[in-house]
Amino acid sequence: MSSSQRPLQGLRVIDLTSLVMGPYATQMLADYGADVVKVEAPGGDIMRKTGPMRNADMGAMYLQMNRNKRSIVLDLKQTAARDALVKLCKTADIFLHNVRLRSMRRLKLGPEDLTLANPRLIYASLIGFGETGPYAGRPAYDDLMQGLCALPTLAMRVGAKEPRYVPLALIDRLVGMSAVPTVLAAVIHRERTGQGQSIEIPMFETMAQFVLSDHLGGSSFDPPIGEMGYGRILSAHRGPYRTRDGYLCLLVYNDKQWKGFFEAIGRGDEFATDPRFSNQTARAQRYDEIYGLVADVLRAKTTAQWIEVFQRHDLPCAPLNDLDRLRNDPHLQAVGFFKSSDHPSEGKVCYLGVPSRWSRSQPGIHRDAPRLGQHSIEILRETGIPEAEIKSLIASGACFNADTAVQPATATHTSK
Repeated sequence: MSSSQRPLQGLRVIDLTSLVMGPYATQMLADYGADVVKVEAPGGDIMRKTGPMRNADMGAMYLQMNRNKRSIVLDLKQTAARDALVKLCKTADIFLHNVRLRSMRRLKLGPEDLTLANPRLIYASLIGFGETGPYAGRPAYDDLMQGLCALPTLAMRVGAKEPRYVPLALIDRLVGMSAVPTVLAAVIHRERTGQGQSIEIPMFETMAQFVLSDHLGGSSFDPPIGEMGYGRILSAHRGPYRTRDGYLCLLVYNDKQWKGFFEAIGRGDEFATDPRFSNQTARAQRYDEIYGLVADVLRAKTTAQWIEVFQRHDLPCAPLNDLDRLRNDPHLQAVGFFKSSDHPSEGKVCYLGVPSRWSRSQPGIHRDAPRLGQHSIEILRETGIPEAEIKSLIASGACFNADTAVQPATATHTSK
């Protein structure tokens, strides 16, 4: 694919993020074609050190979240490196960071500083909590946010013996995804008005909206007219159903599906005659009871038998995958979801593809995840910094450029 085909071609993003939330957001922007310049401290993004890995500082999760980016190393504790970053931001459309704002202001890299240097800049702060609240400036990680947003206690409401975190970096990725349309909306606003701006994207408020959109319940009204919580999702029987030989994922939800379910199990008249199933309002009052009935019925046949029956009746169902089965899922294989690359230093790498399909400007993977500081000199030159100044930055340790014995190359990617 030629670079002109990518939808965000020409947009430059300065990426001062690490771990998962910020790099996931900028990975999406890079996949869409933005020029993402990853600014790393001398030790690099900590995810570089999270294995498994073939070589130091090139961990598996780092590779996934930092493809399509270029890496420059700047020691922002040094004035010369800070000045170089400001010059980079003068060439950029978006500056995105996940550092506490008081630390950014101490470095003179706060929104006031960088939007003064570039009034068209979109300055995006991925932070734990909004700056006007009492939690402002507190440390924020995925586990803490899951707890604050009640996810572990919701698990207890559906039968867990003790509170448990969801076994994903769920908050980081959801907030990272939320950051992408937010900053792109700000870019559209700038194109219409000529004005950049600073934006807060707080983890807590973003996830509180996600959780309470489902579970605000009776508290949607003032005064409340009922309990909080969405009954269907909180039913003890909502989950993969046990079959004779394993588990099946099945959702019977609307009138048509309930009618089809009873026909599929040979009890077709029951839908019309039993008032518990007659309409959505009636079912919503007794989710535990009706999903308990489904659970009892499904124990009678094997998973494969039920899938064959339910698919004939157009009922939403699927087998329960584990990680190995997901990795080898035939649909993902058929649509080319997994992309194989010959990385210049890491050998054969499997990347996760871009899930969306575009008729004209398909995003994709056009650059392997960079080694630490792989593009430092290249980026400084593009910014217009004189050679003598670049040499001084390298000599002082304010900037680091990786060994260029392995030349950076545009990756060749194939479906696998």
